[in-house]
Amino acid sequence: MKPVLSQPQNIDISSLSNHLWHAANILRGPVDAADFKTYIFPLLFFKRISDVFDEELAVALEESDGDFEYAHFPENHRFQIPEDSHWQDVRGKAENIGHALQKAMRSIEQANPDTLHGIFGDAQWTNKDRLSDSLLKDLIEHFSQLNFGNKNCRADILGQSYEYLIKKFADLTNKKAGEFYTPRSVVALMVRILAPQSGETIYDPACGTGGMLLEALHYVTEHGGDEKLMLGKLYGQEKNLTTSSIARMNLFLHAAEDFHVERGDTLRQPAFHIGDSLAQFDCVIANPPFSLDKWGEEVWTSDPYGRNFAGLPPAKSGDFAWVQHMIKSMAAKTGRMAVVLPHGVLFRMSKEGQIRKKLLEMDILEAVIGLGQNLFYGTGLAACVLIFKQSKSKEHRQKVLFIDASKEMKVGRAQNEMQPEQVERINGWYADYQDVEGLCRVVTLDEVRENDYNLNIPRYVEPVIEEETITVEQAMTNLKESLESAYTAEDRLKELLSREGLL
Repeated sequence: MKPVLSQPQNIDISSLSNHLWHAANILRGPVDAADFKTYIFPLLFFKRISDVFDEELAVALEESDGDFEYAHFPENHRFQIPEDSHWQDVRGKAENIGHALQKAMRSIEQANPDTLHGIFGDAQWTNKDRLSDSLLKDLIEHFSQLNFGNKNCRADILGQSYEYLIKKFADLTNKKAGEFYTPRSVVALMVRILAPQSGETIYDPACGTGGMLLEALHYVTEHGGDEKLMLGKLYGQEKNLTTSSIARMNLFLHAAEDFHVERGDTLRQPAFHIGDSLAQFDCVIANPPFSLDKWGEEVWTSDPYGRNFAGLPPAKSGDFAWVQHMIKSMAAKTGRMAVVLPHGVLFRMSKEGQIRKKLLEMDILEAVIGLGQNLFYGTGLAACVLIFKQSKSKEHRQKVLFIDASKEMKVGRAQNEMQPEQVERINGWYADYQDVEGLCRVVTLDEVRENDYNLNIPRYVEPVIEEETITVEQAMTNLKESLESAYTAEDRLKELLSREGLL
């Protein structure tokens, strides 16, 4: 196999994003928009590792004066690509392209069992009713126009374009998108509040496409942390096969290394544990499925990991199952967590009220942040973010900070969005941990007890009602204008009635 290298193109994020979006449009029609990600992301990753393999091959050939055998040594490549499994091998096929794609992807997975096992997902490439040879040929030729090697396409540019595509797919599928995508502004807020440090472990038990893990990694590097100290520090679990594969591809394409993303049902079979004890992490962050039905109550009645320590959540709502799992996953001293939940967890009674009481009496809840409506895909309802700490500072003990951030958003046609300055403002309120009229209030645990452990934000933060004040002269002018408008409308009505012979 000889390396196939194009001239350096220095691909920018705009052209790459447009190129990837056009690839998705090639699928439009035979493939439902909700399934675009199932096909586009594996193709992009396949092309990327093939192009990088070619670059590594060229470097090894130059180092060895053209020794082809040496150039193929495994140590010269990050990922192994077996014979007949390279992008160019598939590109050369004129028929049964789907079969060739599927075979190549499986061969690559088998050749890299420790890193790429199952990474290409379960797309049905051989289904010719959906993916004809001509359609796949068009798609492969489109991807072949650009070289995704490191010299042409930096990892940060590729990663940002990948994230762009994830968001575009979320926009297309809206209701289904909530299963795998959290708005990046919400992720940014949660990560800034947790403020992960270099060398700390970060865990997302419902990691979706890996956005929270990546944002945490970016936060560390942007704040001067040593990226090498983050090797092996990112942990995630995701139930959906396609989504978990996308998360791993996402991390690889952002140049993250030595991470741990496992596929599986976190509430029934947590992936990270030592015997009967859950693994513990410095930062725990998640946007789990809201009010999940059939979440695994039958397992939790005698949970081997002791995750029902505050009580057994109701069978039809797993919100407090996620909360208790995450609390159990926090490190004893440094552990802190941020979780997105529906507002109902703040005030629903019965079993959830009892769990809420026990968690509050543990004095690990530090803040309750109410977000605006229609920020999340699949629901127009407002959500909240709960912040927990294993060891609260002395000043914060026996207290909870309530923040009403429901107005901190930019209203959009289909989706509302928090802007960067609004994220920073909310984070600033959290960091200051003090009262701000109409926005924030530090509440003692005694007051929460008096309210029967109800955490509904309006109980504690009253909005400021701005009274409009005008002069007497302005009031008289307004009255005069209103009367004139009324008289004009009355005259017009009389005219219409007269014309119709009703007067």
